[in-house]
Amino acid sequence: MNKPVKQHLIDPEICIRCYTCEMTCPIGAIEHDDNNVVVNADICNFCMDCIPVCPTGSIDEWRVVETPYTLEQQYAFTELPEQGEIVQADAATAGTEATAEVDPIGALLAEAHSGAGGKSRAPASANKATVNLYNLGNPVEAVVQGNYRLTTAESDSDVRHIILDFQGKPFPVLEGQSLGIIAPGTDADGKAHLPRLYSVSSPRDGERPGYHNVSLTVKREEGGLCSNYVCDLKKGDKVKVTGPFGATFLLPSDPDARLLMICTGTGSAPMRSFTMARQRTVGKKNGGMVMFFGARSPDTLPYFGPLNKVPSSLLQKHLVFSRMPGQDKEYVQDRMRVEEDIVAEMLEDPKTHIYICGLKEMEEGVERAFTNIAESIGQQWRNLRDVMREEGRYHVETY
Repeated sequence: MNKPVKQHLIDPEICIRCYTCEMTCPIGAIEHDDNNVVVNADICNFCMDCIPVCPTGSIDEWRVVETPYTLEQQYAFTELPEQGEIVQADAATAGTEATAEVDPIGALLAEAHSGAGGKSRAPASANKATVNLYNLGNPVEAVVQGNYRLTTAESDSDVRHIILDFQGKPFPVLEGQSLGIIAPGTDADGKAHLPRLYSVSSPRDGERPGYHNVSLTVKREEGGLCSNYVCDLKKGDKVKVTGPFGATFLLPSDPDARLLMICTGTGSAPMRSFTMARQRTVGKKNGGMVMFFGARSPDTLPYFGPLNKVPSSLLQKHLVFSRMPGQDKEYVQDRMRVEEDIVAEMLEDPKTHIYICGLKEMEEGVERAFTNIAESIGQQWRNLRDVMREEGRYHVETY
């Protein structure tokens, strides 16, 4: 009987194939094929460098096994295998004295499960997401229907609204999911470029209702290979797309669910899809949505004009700016404290779902704000957050 070991795995349902973990791993233990991203058990030394960079928590998965899953088995995963039963070897087999005080299997299992605290779950009422329908070896071709600049011409931030049509091919994307775009050409090693992931900013029935076209919110990054490629696309251009990806950062189907959305920059993309979906389903009724949206100034905030036209009965908006002339810097966490009453009331409501999307640097400040606000109502934020995450009501995607 083999001695049980802890194995590091990646959840293929939640993974969005951004390949950040692979690029971060200092020892080359993470690799990918056309389908999945996997961890080589023969190389992985549990350094944990890949854990904090994963935007979805899909990499924070472990199993205790007698024989590690091979790369071939992992590449074939469509979902993670359940934790199997591990039989404790007796003293004669193990070569050690078994005592009531020592339970190495129990300790291994506890250690493995302790790493899954950050894993997100989909809302209980959310539709089942289709994942990885098109991959590196089998991308789908989309045609550009439109490319519109969202920020003013005077702004040094060039953010674009890109609309893609899949020419009748199925691309069943849900609000909150992402897709990958493959830039043409090859890298310095002669290999095809890996896809760059972008959150979908349109509802499931399309940017135009019933047409199932898909929109993206893309910021041009200086020196960014794919962002410049996408931002320069013209109407009629064809692009290679992978996805959809993501199975947890999803909109609940329950019309009574309340949404507390916190975002910066292009992290507004999924929030836009949520808002448009709610607008189409509830009309002018109370949408139960509150948004804290941060940017440097109004001219760098995507969808500033259209957002201001959304009725406050549907979406309560708090637009926050950090670079306004003659004004102190303000960030989303600062406005959350100012609006402590509404945030606290939502934290106490079991129908509230929290969504955080944007730059990773925002997480710490938002966490501190939630900690302070939770304490004001006699709650420990860490405990409340873990309960919400377990119930599929707490979702974070930062990059």
